[in-house]
Amino acid sequence: MIINPTREEMGKLLKKAKTIAVVGLSDNPERTSYMVSEAMQRAGYKIIPVNPAIDEVLGERAVASLKEIQEPVDIVNVFRRSEFLPEIAKEFAEIDSEIFWAQLGVANEEAYQFLKEKGKTVIMDRCIKVEHALTK
Repeated sequence: MIINPTREEMGKLLKKAKTIAVVGLSDNPERTSYMVSEAMQRAGYKIIPVNPAIDEVLGERAVASLKEIQEPVDIVNVFRRSEFLPEIAKEFAEIDSEIFWAQLGVANEEAYQFLKEKGKTVIMDRCIKVEHALTK
């Protein structure tokens, strides 16, 4: 069973965080991943696009995978379909980040259990932009 942190706990995590890697960030301004990431960037977060199909988005150079990121990442925000979460969770476990955040409509029990067993903070099926707005 997937149990997210409370809204208050999510607010504390967001206040501490500075860098968000966004898996599946699109360079299409019409896509939800773009709109949410742009809003978070405007709120002061550094965005690292993780998408092998693009070179740059929101003024930031994209990387093909989480393992290519050369700096600490506070939150990994995932905009991929739920069936991709176990694979992304395994890659996430290999980098220096504590918070795995799957966007609204995205959740996977296998990925959740895998990351919880590794002591990671896991949030699924929640919009980071909405939670940020509600916890200001």
